[in-house]
Amino acid sequence: MALENSAFASRPESLSLPVPEKGEEPAEETTEDVPSTGVFNVSEELGHVVTTETTPPPQPSTDNNMSFQEKLAAREAQANQPNRKKIQGAGQERGKFGWARSRRKRQRYVEKNGRCNVQHGNMRETYRYLTDIFTTLVDLNWRCSLFVFVMAYAVTWLFFGAIWYLIAYCRGDLDHLEDETWTPCVNNLNGFISAFLFSIETETTIGYGHRVITDQCPVGTMLLLLQAILGSMVNAFMVGCMFVKISQPNKRAETLVFSRNAVISLRDDRLCLMFRVGDLRSSHIVGANMRAKLIKSKQTQEGEFIPLDQTDISVGFETGDDRLFLVSPLVISHEIDARSPFWDMSQAQLEKEDFEIVVILEGMVEATGMTCQARSSYLAEEVLWGHRFSPMMSLAEGFFDVDYGAFHHTFEVDTPSCSARELSLAAARLENHLYWSISSRLDEEKWEGPNLTNQSAKQTDGQSTNEKEESGPTFIVGGVTESQDQSVAGEQNGSVTTDQLESEA
Repeated sequence: MALENSAFASRPESLSLPVPEKGEEPAEETTEDVPSTGVFNVSEELGHVVTTETTPPPQPSTDNNMSFQEKLAAREAQANQPNRKKIQGAGQERGKFGWARSRRKRQRYVEKNGRCNVQHGNMRETYRYLTDIFTTLVDLNWRCSLFVFVMAYAVTWLFFGAIWYLIAYCRGDLDHLEDETWTPCVNNLNGFISAFLFSIETETTIGYGHRVITDQCPVGTMLLLLQAILGSMVNAFMVGCMFVKISQPNKRAETLVFSRNAVISLRDDRLCLMFRVGDLRSSHIVGANMRAKLIKSKQTQEGEFIPLDQTDISVGFETGDDRLFLVSPLVISHEIDARSPFWDMSQAQLEKEDFEIVVILEGMVEATGMTCQARSSYLAEEVLWGHRFSPMMSLAEGFFDVDYGAFHHTFEVDTPSCSARELSLAAARLENHLYWSISSRLDEEKWEGPNLTNQSAKQTDGQSTNEKEESGPTFIVGGVTESQDQSVAGEQNGSVTTDQLESEA
């Protein structure tokens, strides 16, 4: 297929020409005018020619004598076939030269595992951490906690071991090791190593019996009392820290799981934001309750910029649905109404939004009685519009079976792409249309029919007034008596006065 020469008038110099194969001479460019099938734009960023032709791509020719323009057009037609077309990837947006520029990923405020992605810096009042040393030690990671635990005991043992050695050295016990008449402060203490071992035996209350204190050393007695008291304090403090760290309730949150994605779909003809939560343990969370927050930066009317503003998302606080009986996995629903921050958000706007939904599950651990908290978050790209969670519970023989393999599974359902506000307005217009769409013809027949009957009745009444007086009893239909005025009777809907003479006529 030949192309017009004018199509390559603005071709850049960096566009490389194909090298002819061996034994093949470059063919002369043809000047035949053939209508072009598309407009070509050269992109230096992508490094290839991008075509916007809409006609079916031509089949590559097998003729070896094709011109350069024909070969180039054939190659571009092959590159732009539907099965080889570049498809938009996840997290990409359309740039100047196609799907080349990736969308900037939002930094999470809360990670999926519940860890808050916040670091505190430039804190000058570090002494506040020392005022609550117990909590500071508990909050340390395990490596630092074990290091502090070992160093606390090693330092006290070395410290009191050095004091016992200093007492023996000052009293001269080390100079009378072979003198049986000499009474030392501590028997069988002959160096620093033995003093260190005696310090360990004293603080841990082992008492092997080989090294013992004598009654001839009042200073040693006072030191023994001091080491026993201080050793008990160190034991209580360090063992307490390790016990609290081991039994921390946040470890219980590891078995509280949230769905990988949140979904938006219709529930009872109303758009709802939903996510799933489950407990992997058989021991229950007592008094579990759910909260949700929308993290999104905003600017006030006065021009103040509020980064990471927190907006409450109702998950049933007014109705009590936020209090959960978490025996099996539950789907938490947020109805998108006029009070919801997603009231004006449509499917197209959701793809452009930049926000984060933080979900928090709190409750008391049944086994320990401690309160635990599990957290997770959903970014805008993790909210699936028009999806619903797959069922995961089935009735087995004598019990309910929960398949956690389908915990994160969703499937597409028919969901309007408009916002909840637009959906509510459409429903209101439909309801008003049905209310006011009564046929005017039926109204005329309903209201004009009795009036025509009354007019004919008035004409008949003028001719048969004397006959009524001579006739028998009067029949009344619609509650109108003979003594009432005919005009009043004519104004009443569906009430017509008849008598025997009228019926005979």
